[in-house]
Parts: sequence; structure tokens; C-alpha cells
Amino acid sequence: MELTVNGVTRAISSPPLTSLLQVLREELDVLSPKAGCQQGGCGACTVLLDGEPRRGCLVPVAAAEGHEITTVEGLGTPGDLSPIQAAFHQKYAAQCGYCTAGMLMASHALINRNGGREVQREQVIEALSGHICRCTGYVKIVDAVIAASRGDVDVEKEQGLLVAEPSEPAVEPKGAPA
Repeated sequence: MELTVNGVTRAISSPPLTSLLQVLREELDVLSPKAGCQQGGCGACTVLLDGEPRRGCLVPVAAAEGHEITTVEGLGTPGDLSPIQAAFHQKYAAQCGYCTAGMLMASHALINRNGGREVQREQVIEALSGHICRCTGYVKIVDAVIAASRGDVDVEKEQGLLVAEPSEPAVEPKGAPA
């Protein structure tokens, strides 16, 4: 079986009913989707399947074959953040970061579905209603999504901000092991 993740097609050896989340994390070393509740209720494992948010813990890997899978690693890089990533950074929308990847993916999909028009607060609340964050009150998260949708984010300001200086070792930390 083969999976296309963030534009790269790779062969996998996991059985067909293995969760997409497990294959991403354990076999392909894609660590942004997190293993939260493992029941589809928390949203930490959200990835995009052909541009639509799906819970990675609930999708059997066989159902993802032939579809484009996008994770946070496919949205942008530390030196070239996507607008939603830049908005989360500039609006202080992340705390511990465990839920952040899932929220970024759902928010990115919402903005794309809205066709470049500004999303409304109610739309954001609906799109993120299945995402649980225990660190924030969601206000900054909702504000960040709205800001990204209306282009009220200085993406240029973020360029190079998260990249090591030439004198520093280039280290990209892996995600949490859970």
C-alpha cells in the first residue's frame, strides 16, 4: 500500500485496518498529529484528507490510500509559515501545543472552504467545536483564524523567525512521543 503525505508518496507495510494516525506517527515519522483520546473526540489527531479535516485515529489506513493527506508539516516550514500558522503565532493562539496541530488543520480547511472570504466567529466556533484545548479559553484561537481568513497576518514578519541563526545548530524538535 502507498500513501501520499504532504506531497510525497511512500510505501507502507502496516495492515489495512491500522489507524492513519498510527501509520503517520510510527511508520512515517510524521509527528504533528497527536494521539489524544484515540476515539475521535478531542481533535488532536486531525489531518486533511483531500483538503477535508478527518480524525486520523478513526481512519483506517486503507481508506486513505489514493488520497492526498496533509499534516502541519505540509502547511509550512519553520522559515516559511502558512498564513494560519503565522496567525496562531502572532495572536498567541497556542499554549502547550498539544491541540494546536489539529486546530491548525481544521482552521486551514475552513478558510479554504470559505473561498477567500472572511470567516465569521460562528463559523470558526462550529469548525473547531470538536477540538478540545485545556489550556486556553479559545478566544485567541478564534481571533487567529479570523485574522488569517481576512489576510490580517504579516506572513513576511514570520519569515526566518523560527530558523536557527548560522552560528546556532539547526535543530528541528520532533513532536511529543504520545
